[in-house]
Amino acid sequence: MPVVTAESREGAVRIVSETGKPVPDVANDLGINETTLTSRISRAKRAEKATPEGKDGLTARPAAENAALKKENRELGMERDVLKRCMVPGVR
Repeated sequence: MPVVTAESREGAVRIVSETGKPVPDVANDLGINETTLTSRISRAKRAEKATPEGKDGLTARPAAENAALKKENRELGMERDVLKRCMVPGVR
């Protein structure tokens, strides 16, 4: 009996979600039970809903902070550009 790893379980779920192939076809191709694959997909969907953007709790907060900082950086860049255009040459 082959050893089932977390990577192989995640890979089977990704095949269904990314390719759009029907669960029975993917299960048959991988040699696993259709019901098993369906339950793995359900678990993955529940886990994705439980954490923001499908990320675990350790990466969700830094990702949100990073997005906020990028937004602020864009805004500051636009403000800088407006101020540059408003400056009169030679006057400081």
